Amino acid sequence: MRRTGRRPGNPDTREAILAAARTAFAEKGYDGASIRGIATGAGVDPALVHHYFGTKDKLFLATMNAPMDPLDVISKAADGPREQTGERFVRIFLGIWDGPAGAAGVALLRSTVGSEWTTKLFREFILTQVLRRAVPRLGLEDEEEGRLRVTLAASQMVGMAMARYVIKVEPLASAPSEVVVAAIGPAVQRYLFGDLPGVFPAD
Repeated sequence: MRRTGRRPGNPDTREAILAAARTAFAEKGYDGASIRGIATGAGVDPALVHHYFGTKDKLFLATMNAPMDPLDVISKAADGPREQTGERFVRIFLGIWDGPAGAAGVALLRSTVGSEWTTKLFREFILTQVLRRAVPRLGLEDEEEGRLRVTLAASQMVGMAMARYVIKVEPLASAPSEVVVAAIGPAVQRYLFGDLPGVFPAD
């Protein structure tokens, strides 16, 4: 007799879960989407979602095909003297993008400008995986100010990635990584911790 009910694990199950997850995250946002709802959309048991992806965070990163877990980057950049945080961010970022994971990063950036749907996913990625984690980890006490600071720093990094790896504008595209760190690191540091006249009230 033909079996009915939920689909068992098979080679198509992972892709079915990812497709359902992309739809759920784009339509409901990260917080509004649930593992149970995604499982229902994929026609599988929630246990299979955990089997393939583990946590909701990891499932979201998989739907984005993210080249790295932002929490790893944030934690490594925050580990050390505060005055060198900006340089560490840029150096770690370049190390990932210049490595094997760089192709996934390029694909991610290209996809974000391709449709409103992928743009929504990328926005959720920035809000939940970057801002929500970076503000407390970097010791930015004022949450509203911290979110703007991290957003400004992220815009610098994403802009650099677009120019260096996607559009490949010279001489930035072929500049040695340490040159890029020396040039952009201080800007990221200023966005995160420096004075920004006209942006925040003076003490």
